[in-house]
Amino acid sequence: MKRLIGCALLILLTSSVFSQELPNLQQPVFKTGEVLRYRVRYGLITAGDASLKVENSDVKFTNRPVYRLVAQGKTSGPFDLFKKIRNRYDSYIDRKNLTPYLYTENVREGNYIRNDKARFYQDERKVVSNEGTYKGNMQTFDIVSAYYFARNLDLSGIKPGKIFTLSYFLNDGVSELGIQYIGKERIKTSSGFVNCLKFSPAIKPGRIFRKDSKLYLWITDDNNRVPVKALAELRVGSATMELISAKGLKEPAIYAKN
Repeated sequence: MKRLIGCALLILLTSSVFSQELPNLQQPVFKTGEVLRYRVRYGLITAGDASLKVENSDVKFTNRPVYRLVAQGKTSGPFDLFKKIRNRYDSYIDRKNLTPYLYTENVREGNYIRNDKARFYQDERKVVSNEGTYKGNMQTFDIVSAYYFARNLDLSGIKPGKIFTLSYFLNDGVSELGIQYIGKERIKTSSGFVNCLKFSPAIKPGRIFRKDSKLYLWITDDNNRVPVKALAELRVGSATMELISAKGLKEPAIYAKN
């Protein structure tokens, strides 16, 4: 559940491997007030819920206005009895270039509690967290800001098979994530059929994933670019994350349910 939510928040889009600055659109595809809610299933069993929100903030960094992004995940049903998870992740991003200034984690998993924060200095290419100072790149993200920045990437000329990398900070270091664009696909959702762009991020085998496990992500092929589904192949079985409601979208959409 924890790993699936983390992977699903890293829903990213682009057309090739970039060693230079990643290009984004002039205007964000999202707006203040957008709320996306998801249901996470392990097989046929509901395992938990996740949400993503865009909020206004009075906080300023280097005198620049920011969006406050809030991601939350929790277990439900039998999974809540086994190990209760109540996690929250906040990211403060620049309203123009969408890169993060500050990221905080509030993790509650059973008896385990962790509160972390990281300050991003993009011009100096470094990240300062509770654990130390780390070297970043031209653009370094946290897992929440990465998702919103990726929704706003310029995808002109994207072709199946193209891969890109994105630098992100998580826990105790900066890593790179490679993501492959698979192509266009029409999928069925609770609101009907939706035209999507399909991607496959790279994953590391281990306790959760097999060596040949895959993670697939479907993002709406429209001006909102909302992730509507994620599918992760696990060591035992598979897990899915599906959009159940979308409010406050910048443009109307058939998959936006109240």
